Amino acid sequence: MYQAFLLKYAEIGIKGKNRYKFENALCEQIRYRLEKIEGDFEVIREQGRIFVEAKGEFDFDDAIEAMSRVFGVSSISPVEMIEDKEWGNLTKAVGDFVERQYGGQKFTFKVKSRRSDKHYPYTSPEICVEMGSYLLERFPELSVDVHNPEVLIWVEVREKAYVYSKVYQGACGMPLGTNGKAMLLLSGGIDSPVAGYMIAKRGVFIDAVYFHAPPYTSERAKQKVVDLAKLVSRYAGKIRLHVVNFTDIQMYIYEQCPHEELTIIMRRYMMRIAETLAKENDCLGLITGESIGQVASQTMQSLAATNDVCELPVYRPLIGFDKQEIVDISEKIGTYETSIQPYEDCCTIFVAKHPVTKPNIKVIRRSEEKLTEKIDQMVQEALDTVEVIEIAE
Repeated sequence: MYQAFLLKYAEIGIKGKNRYKFENALCEQIRYRLEKIEGDFEVIREQGRIFVEAKGEFDFDDAIEAMSRVFGVSSISPVEMIEDKEWGNLTKAVGDFVERQYGGQKFTFKVKSRRSDKHYPYTSPEICVEMGSYLLERFPELSVDVHNPEVLIWVEVREKAYVYSKVYQGACGMPLGTNGKAMLLLSGGIDSPVAGYMIAKRGVFIDAVYFHAPPYTSERAKQKVVDLAKLVSRYAGKIRLHVVNFTDIQMYIYEQCPHEELTIIMRRYMMRIAETLAKENDCLGLITGESIGQVASQTMQSLAATNDVCELPVYRPLIGFDKQEIVDISEKIGTYETSIQPYEDCCTIFVAKHPVTKPNIKVIRRSEEKLTEKIDQMVQEALDTVEVIEIAE
């Protein structure tokens, strides 16, 4: 029966004079998501609200699912539009809505109202009281509970009137494109896809870089990362995945440097390469899935050694999370089952038996001096042979 949806937002409402920019970005993302499903939709921006009207037949579940993945949307409610908002017609229309939705059921309810049309003869509190009285008279089996109602009936009076009672959770956050772009270091693990999702949730477009090490990592490991990028793109939009062949660099580091320092030095060169790609693609920072103390390369000292080679800021949204918290988010966004597939990435192949956990940056720099003969040429070759894969959901 529904042909329209009311989409609410939260943080955008406090943006003051710039709010319209955020609202426009949000509408653009809603249109982009709805283009992917069957049906014709019109996205309408009104004061404090976004309305989506369907022009003809469409799949209700697909529409709800698509809109629920738009960052910036806090909730989605299917609404019935009431063209004639004259009081007698409005009360009858709301009563008919309740009868269609809940006919014969016994429950407690509360009416909430928002009146944006200030010329309407009833104020918002008056609408609540009078509409509640009308519903009690029409449906004697119902009762009012203003503190903990089983059903909340919303009535909004604008140019048209709208009534709704169901609310679907949105993705919240900020609309994509309102906070620039960043480069995600994407591995095949649990953490990095979650990190990308969380930064995208703050309105940041993301590109990604994956370090591939054939023959030590298989094509299936690479495909796993592509699959993860597709899952993240369901929320983050289009992603350009940069696949870097890292084998020669890893082997050279393995041959020249102390083995307990391998992980840190390899990580430093990954960050150097990722930063170069980030700058070439107008990214304003790097994103990693690191969490303090989770592994040897993520101690405070190790993170400081990694940061040492970066000019761009490094965003680590999971820095204070424990593993179960990260797993919970990965399950929520649908990346967990792919992340746990048993395909090794290039980091796990070359892990030392006893990696240093408190690296001294001066010592690491001295170890890297052993690489000066070939490393710059290898890094440039890796950059020159990057494979770029366009990822979309």
